Amino acid sequence: MDILVDSNVILDIVTEDHIWYGWSSSKLSEFSSNCRFFINPLIYSEVSISFERIEELDEVISGTFFLREHIPWEAAFLAGKCFLKYRKRGGARRSPLPDFFIGAHASVRNMTLLTRDTGRYGEYFPKLKIISP
Repeated sequence: MDILVDSNVILDIVTEDHIWYGWSSSKLSEFSSNCRFFINPLIYSEVSISFERIEELDEVISGTFFLREHIPWEAAFLAGKCFLKYRKRGGARRSPLPDFFIGAHASVRNMTLLTRDTGRYGEYFPKLKIISP
């Protein structure tokens, strides 16, 4: 199984979040023997805020543990359509677009999404397989 790992899961581990560290690390451990973990440039960018240098980030988000994949064009199209639906339903303009790219990426590539933020993913990507608390 291929799993796209949301930034919140990685940040839980990197920051040793006192609430979510245990859940996030146990899920990565649970699936590490029979799954491949992926990130995309948006996830990379969101995780980067916890680091001063790119070398430090690259050490933590190793290419051997987290495979890097670009967002497919089809996913970018789907993300835009889902974001438009969200906006038409009165959704805030703040910054949910990255979540739509992440959800669309996992959907188009038929990946499972490992996240603890299921709200928009479940609503706008109903066929998306999600691992969450």
